[in-house]
Amino acid sequence: MSDLGHKDFSTKASEKMTPDSSKSTVDKVTESITNTGDSVSRNTVPGEQKSTSQKAADAVSNTKHDAQHDARTDDKSMVDKAKDAVGLNKH
Repeated sequence: MSDLGHKDFSTKASEKMTPDSSKSTVDKVTESITNTGDSVSRNTVPGEQKSTSQKAADAVSNTKHDAQHDARTDDKSMVDKAKDAVGLNKH
């Protein structure tokens, strides 16, 4: 069950588990449109209007989105990130 404007968990899971190569163009376009709608709902519906499960799903999605954004905007190389992780990249 999902809140209005959101995809339910089973739909999201099914979309993630199906390889893009197995999806038709219509499936890909539909998924893109519903992903956009889900994102808009996640970011515009106030928390007090969301169910507990929707709040949890939105928190996971926001965390994933933030991590993807950080990865795209981070100009460190993978080697530097690995050095940072083990404490070898001290300046």
